[in-house]
Amino acid sequence: MPTLLVCSATDNLRVLADKMADEARLRMPDLKVILWPEPFDPTDVLAVAAWHPPEGLFGHLPNLRLVASIGAGVEHILRCPDLPASVPITRIVDEEQASGMAQYMLWAALHFHRGFDQMAAQQHQSLWRMPPQTPACDFTVGIMGLGRMGLQVATCLHGAGFAVSAWSRRTHTVPGISTCAGEAALAGFLSRLDLVICLLPLTAQTRGLCSADFFARMKPGAAFVNAGRGEHVVMADLLAALDSGQLRGALLDVFDTEPLSATDPLWAHPGLIITPHMASSASDRTIVRQVLDNTCKVGLGHVPEHVMDRDAGY
Repeated sequence: MPTLLVCSATDNLRVLADKMADEARLRMPDLKVILWPEPFDPTDVLAVAAWHPPEGLFGHLPNLRLVASIGAGVEHILRCPDLPASVPITRIVDEEQASGMAQYMLWAALHFHRGFDQMAAQQHQSLWRMPPQTPACDFTVGIMGLGRMGLQVATCLHGAGFAVSAWSRRTHTVPGISTCAGEAALAGFLSRLDLVICLLPLTAQTRGLCSADFFARMKPGAAFVNAGRGEHVVMADLLAALDSGQLRGALLDVFDTEPLSATDPLWAHPGLIITPHMASSASDRTIVRQVLDNTCKVGLGHVPEHVMDRDAGY
């Protein structure tokens, strides 16, 4: 019987697998949904729905025709050395997820613009001191990455009155948003921003991009937010920029290794705000629908939707 294998080496996907099984019974009664590591016949596996798939899995699935990330990112799948070159990899595209990211970044922008970081520090000192209040248009926010999420974030912040700029690898035109593209434009982009938001995909070109040179190019006293991938940031360089005062503060939602260890010193750093990879998530409803739709398509010999470009890395 054709099988959809739901798997993760890091997360409990029981609820999601049960929802996929319920939906499959209605739409694809011949499809068996199995949650790894429950027993399964490797020759029956048609598709894998994964978040950080277990090591060595793909090399044992001779009839695999689809690998579906259950999130917007695919780098956790691309890391697998036994990933077949000919099998399409899909990702989840969810407009609600983009809206959630925009809400998170609106909070981040307000946090630094309105001085809530200063208020938190003053509360520990029992200090009543109002920070300067300025209009949002005097606070410049830069978005790195203009995919679906970056575009939604830029539009949201512009609508809230912030001065918004965006940088990407390729040229984009967005009404009301100042845009630039390419490596040559990056230094000028960073130098004028009060807040830098990283929403880039993780590629060979963006891995480690946020390093000492990057932070040195930022406006002194600016803030930094990363909700792209942890590997974008050279953590030692970020901490050095915070400790020197070059950066006012940083908000991190993603890390090289997740979950962040309870003993990691990052938790105690006064310049950091840490959130547990919760800036935004696709809904289970959307994940189930898109994974099953694409499993059906490959079962019929059709091309699935939302296939990532392996050369581009996203």
